[in-house]
Formats: sequence, C-alpha cells, structure tokens
Amino acid sequence: MRYEEELDSYDEINVTSMLDLAYVLLIVFIIMTTASVQGITVNLPKASDAPSLAKPQTKAITITADGTIFLDTYPVTMEQLESSLQQYKAVNPALPVVIKGDAAVQYVNVVNVLALLGRLDITQIGLVTANLVK
Repeated sequence: MRYEEELDSYDEINVTSMLDLAYVLLIVFIIMTTASVQGITVNLPKASDAPSLAKPQTKAITITADGTIFLDTYPVTMEQLESSLQQYKAVNPALPVVIKGDAAVQYVNVVNVLALLGRLDITQIGLVTANLVK
C-alpha cells in the first residue's frame, strides 16, 4: 500500500524548472552569437563632408482630397507652383514630375495641374497609383 502511494505522488512531471533552464540557455546562446558576429575591426574610409552634387531631380506634386496642392512637401498655390516649376525647368530642361492625386480629389484639380505642366513644356510626367494585390 505504501509503495502505491509513492507512485501516485510522482504521476506528474514538473517542467517549470526545465523550461527555466531552456530559456537561460537560449538567452546565453543569443548573447554569445551576437557577440561573436561583430566581425573584424577594419579602418573604414571616411566619407567626404562636401554635399553631393547629385540631388534628386524628380519633383512630386500632391493634390489632397480637399484640393490643396503640395510641391514636394510644401503647400503652394497654382501661381507659386508655376513659378517654382519654371525655375526648376530652367535648371533642368528634362525635369521629371510625378503627380500624386488623392482618390477623392475633384478631377478638375488634376487637369489644371496637367494643363500647367503642358504650358511649361514639362513632358516627363508620371501619375502615382497604389499597387493592386491580386
């Protein structure tokens, strides 16, 4: 009878301490791996402090749902947009422009911007759309 009572007390295995040990070993493994992946120390070349002459040339015109027009990230009126684009066109005759129009924007606002680009003889125009997942 006493032998059966001893067997009953060990029916369940306590895995908490085993899991604690596994977590500690995992943490030690992660720390040792990241410490050993640091690599070889080399003397890296320094980048020049002079600003790069290759500036992004593409201008983005954004038209929000309420009709506000942005040139890159700055809100502009149509007159300001025209004068800014004339200046950019004088510097770069092949000025690329992308138009990002909100889906809810009135179509006339996009047409007005396209007409302005046509008057300024800007021919490299892109219309930004969202990717459709099939």
